[in-house]
Amino acid sequence: MRELLRAGKRRVHEVLICEDAHSAATLAEIVDLAGDRRVPVREITRRKLDDAALTAAPQGVIAKAAAVQPVPLEELARPAGTAPPLVVATDGVTDPGNLGAILRTAEVAGATGVVLTSHRSANLTPAAVKAAAGAIEYLPIALVGGLPAALAKLREGGLWAIGLDGHAPDGLESLRVGDEPLVLVLGAEGRGLSTLVERRCDQVVSIPVLGRIESLNVAAAAAVALFDIARARGQQPG
Repeated sequence: MRELLRAGKRRVHEVLICEDAHSAATLAEIVDLAGDRRVPVREITRRKLDDAALTAAPQGVIAKAAAVQPVPLEELARPAGTAPPLVVATDGVTDPGNLGAILRTAEVAGATGVVLTSHRSANLTPAAVKAAAGAIEYLPIALVGGLPAALAKLREGGLWAIGLDGHAPDGLESLRVGDEPLVLVLGAEGRGLSTLVERRCDQVVSIPVLGRIESLNVAAAAAVALFDIARARGQQPG
């Protein structure tokens, strides 16, 4: 909510706040931001807020805003500033919480865009948006019908396609193109990358496992890989 108002990229029609939630500092900041954006703020009862919310535990505030507008896939292959493109693509990630966590990590780790598929995967549902904690306000997102074709186009645009799969024999340390333009492809929870997507990848790597559990979940694996790539690029917080 706060990042939605801060970014100012989407039209916010109205902010609804529970009438007994004034004490939280974050809510006070949201009210101030809404005022700066000339967004109407309306107080309602807790019951009405819960009824209007599209997710569980709305934390005392919800916003009615325009939908996120996807960008053309080709836009993600273009450099963003001085850094080479770092795109994240999901292959069949179905859990909204995992998708939201991936989006949040991608933004924090310096990703320049995200590719989501319109079939057999989680999309920008209210639960995913909530878990993303504002990341969707800053990440360009392309929505495609099929990931194999999208990867082919990104490769034509000069990006390396790197798959992340727990079953790959090569470890993340074998990746030699971390500082090049690339798209990191994340496999689905449990089954990993689909066969067609794996064939479109230039390299498939895994995260070495030191404990007894076979693998990390996809959101945690994404965090490890993305920050390793950020390290390879010599990126520093700024």
